[in-house]
Amino acid sequence: MWHALLGGALKLPGVRVGREQFLTTALAPHLSEQVVAQVLLTTPSRAHVARPMIARLSSASIAEHRALATATSTLAGMPGGLWAIGTLPADLTQFFWHVLIVSQKLAYLHGWPELLPPEGEVDEETKLVLTLFVGVVLGVQGSSTGLWKLSSAVSSDSLGKLPQAPLSKFALRNAAIQVARWVGVKLTKRKLSELLGRGVPLVGGAVAGTFTWFALGVGAERLRRELEGLAPAQA
Repeated sequence: MWHALLGGALKLPGVRVGREQFLTTALAPHLSEQVVAQVLLTTPSRAHVARPMIARLSSASIAEHRALATATSTLAGMPGGLWAIGTLPADLTQFFWHVLIVSQKLAYLHGWPELLPPEGEVDEETKLVLTLFVGVVLGVQGSSTGLWKLSSAVSSDSLGKLPQAPLSKFALRNAAIQVARWVGVKLTKRKLSELLGRGVPLVGGAVAGTFTWFALGVGAERLRRELEGLAPAQA
């Protein structure tokens, strides 16, 4: 289930967030061109961008995607009736599309290198990395530990790229597998329970929207706090 959802979300337009373009757009209204250029060459921390500013920009990104994802989920559940069953995969896919985008934005604000290639197929190791980020958003046990191990490897890479060695070397593969299992079982069951409410007009939309509002908002804030304390944010 998770591999299908991740694959579907990665195929949607706009899922790839370019690090340089995003950071330039986010920071240019607040900082000089020289400071923004230094951020792009290094990290926000090394360029001495104030942590409160990073926190504000992170919260703004979370709020934007929380609102958009919630609106879509609410509309998907509004009419009610059996046809709503067909909206479930699309609702889940758009939910994870927003999770992937906000994860990239938060990562770049906290000193991480580009997570997704600008074009072409996404390899399996990159999918495992993305799965760890999603796992932290969803509060899956073990995902924070996996992300911490990966962050240590990232901070020691002078080229500012994700480590190229097999992820099993950093004990990440098992954590990513646990995330995939959690998403495929627990989350799917929870979303399926929405169908009980979607048979009633208005109630279904409220149930779907409430779940998305809570899951994305609280989860993305959890990821922000984790990233704030990891090595790339301090480097």
